[in-house]
Amino acid sequence: MSERSEQAARAFDGGLNCAQAVASVFARDYGLDEEMVRKLACGFGGGLAHTDRSCGAVSGAVLVLGIARGTAVPGDREGKERCYALVREFIRRFSARHGSVNCTELVGFDLSGPRGLEAARAAGVFSERCTGYVRDAAGIVEEILKES
Repeated sequence: MSERSEQAARAFDGGLNCAQAVASVFARDYGLDEEMVRKLACGFGGGLAHTDRSCGAVSGAVLVLGIARGTAVPGDREGKERCYALVREFIRRFSARHGSVNCTELVGFDLSGPRGLEAARAAGVFSERCTGYVRDAAGIVEEILKES
């Protein structure tokens, strides 16, 4: 794994949510304030704020791909499609490794209610599984950015 992947894993283990951990390690590459990127990514953690949606590491990765290769020009369909293609490639690679991009499927617990969240914490799934998802998400983003 790359140093970037390990930085993201350490950031997650240090208390950032999964989306924040992935997105923040790329902030400086694009002249962005790391604190602001953490704020932008905050609501994406835990499957979109524990609502049983996309994995936060995946959401953080999508945020980075948009920052790195997205367009801000209204009507730029080609620019959007280029970014969308990179996001689809990320999803393909992440899913190939882990079988899903859905938080509940990845952690094995429905985090949308307090019982599921507490059960997941008690089972240690965040440290046992999510650190790896964060590490892989950052690594896949790094690979895609080098290739594009």
